[in-house]
Amino acid sequence: MPSIIGLQNLKNRLYCRSAVICSRFMSFTIASSVSFEEDIKKSRFQAIAAPVENEQDIKNFLELHKDSTTTHQCWAWKIGHNVRFNDDGEPSGTAGRPILASIEGNELNNIIVLVNRWYGGIKLGTGGLVRAYGGCAGQCLLLAEKIELVEKKKVSFSCQFNEWAIFQYELNQQHIEFQEQYTATGVQVDALLQVHQIGPLALKIQDISRGREQLKIVEEPEHD
Repeated sequence: MPSIIGLQNLKNRLYCRSAVICSRFMSFTIASSVSFEEDIKKSRFQAIAAPVENEQDIKNFLELHKDSTTTHQCWAWKIGHNVRFNDDGEPSGTAGRPILASIEGNELNNIIVLVNRWYGGIKLGTGGLVRAYGGCAGQCLLLAEKIELVEKKKVSFSCQFNEWAIFQYELNQQHIEFQEQYTATGVQVDALLQVHQIGPLALKIQDISRGREQLKIVEEPEHD
């Protein structure tokens, strides 16, 4: 018969293996906005990173941090499988792509990183620019607190006026973001749910409405 020590070692190996497998499927973002600055050959570089959930968040971020005093404002973002980057006048591939490489090297998602440059009069060359933009972004991300990214889905459902109080209480109890719109026949609700919350809410909607209403998942268009 296997010894107690042998069984414990086997249990430990299985636990470690399962932890590695789970970590491969976990995704992370950053808890809040963070920034980092450094001077490289008289040019000042400033990196600002922030969590984002959609392209409207990205537009708002870039608008907020628009700065006419900078020489270049280069950025990269990643949301799910979608990525974008911008060299903003720097030689192609020397700014936006290195910033994106820093994002992916840190295994982050739902994030944007902007690197501002104030030119100081000394050219850095192609390699120098890649190291400057990628390095500044990387240093910025090292300062950020990583948190597990919880997948969310947009959903919608309708209910009658006399049912709304029940659903409103349930949504508030689960700390679910929602918006309601009153119509002539009842209440239309749009909400943002964590994936594990979808099933229980769908069942509750069917139960309360006696099968009249169903929870609908709002499909968002994919971007190339």
